[in-house]
Amino acid sequence: MLAAWRAAGIEGRVERWDDPAVDWSGYDAVVVRSVWDYILRREEFLAWARGVESVTRLLNPYTVIEANTDKTYLRDLGVPTVPTHWSSRDLPDWPEYVVKPSVSGGARDTTRTADRGEAAALAAALEATGRTPMVQPYLDMVESEGETSLLYFNGRLSHAVRRTPMLVPGMGVDDNARAQLRTPAPDQVELAEKVLAAVPHDLLYARVDLVRLPGGAPAVIELELTEPYLFLGYDPSAAANFAAALRELL
Repeated sequence: MLAAWRAAGIEGRVERWDDPAVDWSGYDAVVVRSVWDYILRREEFLAWARGVESVTRLLNPYTVIEANTDKTYLRDLGVPTVPTHWSSRDLPDWPEYVVKPSVSGGARDTTRTADRGEAAALAAALEATGRTPMVQPYLDMVESEGETSLLYFNGRLSHAVRRTPMLVPGMGVDDNARAQLRTPAPDQVELAEKVLAAVPHDLLYARVDLVRLPGGAPAVIELELTEPYLFLGYDPSAAANFAAALRELL
């Protein structure tokens, strides 16, 4: 990515978000990237983001990051999403369940089970630690049709990939970065752009993760606006697309 920035006339460097020695005001902009440890200390991360935005431009903006780092945002998207039950009580009768906290990443603390009682107990354990549980049906189509991620830079579709399913036996967290380029279907593009049109902020980057429900309609499983893996190495033009979008916003 930094090489693509240089080719676009942008000087950049990598900094750790929690390094107290960094003078963030010395940069024209700060681009949030691989801050995957924020899930363990979200409030500290949000305080950092708020502070950075007070002295320079933050991409994506703080308001977006604050909302997007808790997956309860799914309740407010206003588009079809994967069915989600937000409590340990009165679980729907589904063949299989996926249970995870609303603040998570990389399948951390995520469990797939066919046991309704176990799913309820896992959700209750999250509630006992002050976290909001998400209970969703496991969708077999993730293994056949796959999960499609559409990557947008400054509102333009750059590329899309079919991601390796993470909760299939034998797959690990490291397999999250494995994917294949995919041409998204028109109904997937339509849904992704409807979601992004509702965000009232300029977005340097966005990843819209979609699955198909049993009836075939696409649904949002996640809208990644904080620290998504962007699969830049999968498309020859992706890094240049990212750099062009950053130059436009600067």
